[in-house]
Amino acid sequence: MYASRLRVAQRLSRQYAALQRSFTTTPRQLEATTAVPAPKSETGTVTQAPETSLPTELQQAPNRTGLWARSQKPRSEAMTGPRFEQTDFSVQPQPYAAIELIHKEPVRWTHDRVVACDGGGGPAGHPKIYINTDKPEICTCGYCGLPFANEHHRKHLEALPETSYPLA
Repeated sequence: MYASRLRVAQRLSRQYAALQRSFTTTPRQLEATTAVPAPKSETGTVTQAPETSLPTELQQAPNRTGLWARSQKPRSEAMTGPRFEQTDFSVQPQPYAAIELIHKEPVRWTHDRVVACDGGGGPAGHPKIYINTDKPEICTCGYCGLPFANEHHRKHLEALPETSYPLA
């Protein structure tokens, strides 16, 4: 009985090792690294290859052209590997980036030095956090992104050439 379990375990470990080796390079990665040689004419001289249209890079979201976090990878790098090998990205949904909607929220002015944000409360909210508004800047909630600023710094913030949130 012990010998049969050992054989099964060895067979499974060999299969696992084979799987690990088989997915080291994806077809999409191979396409990117493979160079196409230039065609030659009958005389042996190299002719100009017709320009092929390169696939356009898909955006992260239709309303956002670039990345919005330092740790974020572009879609072309993030969606590689065996899970995405046969995925046609041109037909996949691209949801809108929430960061664009958050930056349309007007600043909430307060006279308090510390503001509590719970995202609206109830089941749609988030845990209550406290935001310090002492500095002359727009302070945002780490959960929902709502902007807060101290009324004492209003003139300074309105004098800035541009802010990421409307100062309504």
